[in-house]
Amino acid sequence: MARCIGFARRSVKASAPPEPAPSAIRALRQSGPYGNLGPTAIWAAGGLPGSSRVSYGRRVEHLDREIVRLLAADGRRSFTDLARDTGLSVSALHQRVRRLEKRGVLRGYHAEVDPDEIDLPLTAFVSIKPIDPAAPDDAPDRLTHLTAIEACHSVAGDESYILKVRVATPAALEALLQEIRAAANVATRTTVVLSTPFEGRPPAI
Repeated sequence: MARCIGFARRSVKASAPPEPAPSAIRALRQSGPYGNLGPTAIWAAGGLPGSSRVSYGRRVEHLDREIVRLLAADGRRSFTDLARDTGLSVSALHQRVRRLEKRGVLRGYHAEVDPDEIDLPLTAFVSIKPIDPAAPDDAPDRLTHLTAIEACHSVAGDESYILKVRVATPAALEALLQEIRAAANVATRTTVVLSTPFEGRPPAI
């Protein structure tokens, strides 16, 4: 259905874009990132080279988000599998992944480790706040050397940061809390995790 754009009691109907010629479509599929997309999808993805519409638009954004979703669920997926699931050629898929890495969208690929199997069964969240409110806000820098701290989150509320830590025993947790207090000159409040129904889920893309 044609769209109407109003301008002070006048309306202009937006005409539908011309469909690319079949020969141009074949050439574009062979040389470009469009894989097996049809003429309408190619136009939605930004049109033919040299056309008046050159931006990638929503179609490319959708493809990139689909690639990110697939890799977030399984970072070991091969380019062949990703290309098949997204409808792209392997070379086009490879180029997109590299662009996402350069942009910082894909920041790395990691192994998911079972902490119980590496003797780190105790997980806790440690809220910290400075003893001296006038002290510099540099707790993260002071705590980076403590490898038992898995994550550090700046938060709103009474505390300044919440730390996620993993240790082997309650005694190890007690020792870690002493190290945190001494290194960052902070007060701590600790919540011990009893069980973890789920964590590390991929983002809702």
